[in-house]
Amino acid sequence: MSKSTKVTVNDLHQFSLSNEDVNLLDCVQTRPNSFHIIQNHKTFYAEISKEDFQHRMYTVKINGTEYHVNILNETDTIINTMGLHIGSSKKIDSIIAPMPGLILDLNVKPGDQVKANDSLLILEAMKMENNIIAPHDGVIKSVEVKKGLTVNKGDLLIEFE
Repeated sequence: MSKSTKVTVNDLHQFSLSNEDVNLLDCVQTRPNSFHIIQNHKTFYAEISKEDFQHRMYTVKINGTEYHVNILNETDTIINTMGLHIGSSKKIDSIIAPMPGLILDLNVKPGDQVKANDSLLILEAMKMENNIIAPHDGVIKSVEVKKGLTVNKGDLLIEFE
């Protein structure tokens, strides 16, 4: 199975690149952040002029024309689908099960104050322990699960006030 990366250019054009697409690219790094690319018998010169790795945003000049590029890998896409994007201003009022599994440990109860990235619970799925963390500072309104309970994808786990 080929992993794919979603690429958005200038907030207008979106496409997916597989690992195979990237490996087939005829590209040579000429200097730090500068590249010589040959595609369909045409030569391109690319330079990464700005990069924001945390947000996967890059400014790339190709043959003198500047492009703003956003790159999302499969993990980024899943995180965005779950509504947990980095730096999101969206307030999350509830935590739902991202996958079916077993609640191994529960670290909060109603009324608890939590900080962003505090562990809320441990969900075992496919023999892996997944630490479900608080997306932001807040107060726990309700806990809809208990230790040892099996949950389905999309089940409500925890609500915030």
